[in-house]
Amino acid sequence: MRNLFFIFLTITTFTFAQNTQNVNLSNPNAAIYTHLYFLQSDSYFPEKAAKTIKGLPEDLAIKKAKRIKQVLDGKGLFVDFSKIPTNPNYNDTIGYVKSYKYVLFPDRMPLISVERTDKSWYYSEETIQNIDALYNQVYPWYVRKIQDFVPEVGHKKLFGIELWQAIMSLILIAIAFVIYFICRWISYFILRKIQYRITHSKNAEINSVLKKLAHPISLLVGIWFVETIFPSLRFGLHVNKWVFLILNIAATVFWIYVFLKLVKVVMRIYSEFTERTHGRLDDQLVPILHKFLTGIVLFLGFLKLLTLLGIDTTAVIAGVSIGGLALALASQDTVKNLIGTVMIFLDKPFHIGDWVEADSISGEVEEVGFRSTRIRGVDTSIYQIPNSKLAEITINNKGLRLFRRYNTELGIRYDTPPELIEAFVKGIREIVIVHPETRSESYNVEFTGFGDSALLIMINVYFKSLQWGVEQSSKHKFHIAIVKLAKALGVEFAFPFNNYDRAIS
Repeated sequence: MRNLFFIFLTITTFTFAQNTQNVNLSNPNAAIYTHLYFLQSDSYFPEKAAKTIKGLPEDLAIKKAKRIKQVLDGKGLFVDFSKIPTNPNYNDTIGYVKSYKYVLFPDRMPLISVERTDKSWYYSEETIQNIDALYNQVYPWYVRKIQDFVPEVGHKKLFGIELWQAIMSLILIAIAFVIYFICRWISYFILRKIQYRITHSKNAEINSVLKKLAHPISLLVGIWFVETIFPSLRFGLHVNKWVFLILNIAATVFWIYVFLKLVKVVMRIYSEFTERTHGRLDDQLVPILHKFLTGIVLFLGFLKLLTLLGIDTTAVIAGVSIGGLALALASQDTVKNLIGTVMIFLDKPFHIGDWVEADSISGEVEEVGFRSTRIRGVDTSIYQIPNSKLAEITINNKGLRLFRRYNTELGIRYDTPPELIEAFVKGIREIVIVHPETRSESYNVEFTGFGDSALLIMINVYFKSLQWGVEQSSKHKFHIAIVKLAKALGVEFAFPFNNYDRAIS
């Protein structure tokens, strides 16, 4: 009996202590706790909760205090007191005008905050001025009117949910689906109009991507509709918390999908633009930019998901930064190559398909990657040159020549008569003029001197085509025409003296 009396006395004392808990406004944590604690069902003293609002009559302050809690509950914003500062002189670091201010939910509800006034913490003037508007946003008037017309039977509970809440939830989901289908059609129509206005062309591949892009955009509109109306169903903080968490995660995933598809559309449009340009280096930039932008979208989306799950992204970013710095120090060559890649795309010393000479390497540029550039040599082997080195050495870009110069010497026998030499030189000049791949206005064909074994005729011509294969074909035709001319005139090409004597003997 004595033990039962002791237990009853302890419970009574504890309850009495709870009911008589003092109002504490000494710091942000204490002020917010005071407000929410005295509006709980088992510690309901709204006049004490209203002490967190300064400068208003008690009845109006009580109304404002209740509405602040209702807005937080309606949006499923659960207050984690372990994260609220207990420093009486807390100095805001978010960047608001007043220094001594703490915003409870900067991302989702930036208008609700507490601030220090006369060494005590109260809900800010901004919060008091905006709370009625916020309340009307969370609980629209027409939904409140519907609740007033709910009959008594509608308040009967099934699995802890009132009947009217279940019916309204089903209606809300049905309306959201209707909005989704309507917005999908409208979104696709608008996206096609924007795409055609930018590119002035119709592309089946882009249209396919735009169709896929219209789906998540429409879903986002549907989620926005549910987020707007759902708090009016008054499921309570705990239900709203999980519902809004799921909706926000879904919205974030859809936004990631939207931006990934948007990157694909932009890259496809840019690819069409680069196909119309002369150089092919821009074409090589398309996949690199695609990968880079995709990585940024996924990284930012990942940070947003961590934020929704209550993880401090500042520590994650700091860890990534420190890890990135350590990795950069450990792989300086990779960083140099990346910088070299940027410089190559900015300076554009060559294009894909250009024939270049870099130090002892000569070949055709095939690919420019993040780390290195691939050059295919004459023997079809591949040279992999680090971009850091390629950005520093001298590059002779044969692909940027206006014409391909060809210079050679022909040696004819010493016993060739002068008249025949003149006729041969004149005939070669005519070959240059009529050849379709040589410049007829710029060439040199002259009898230039006396060699050890032959009379020397210098030929200097310019081929029009910049492609190496076309140049070789043009040379072949040019050489055949000269050989036919020499045979027709009876001009013989000379051998070196030792070879000539050996041929006679």
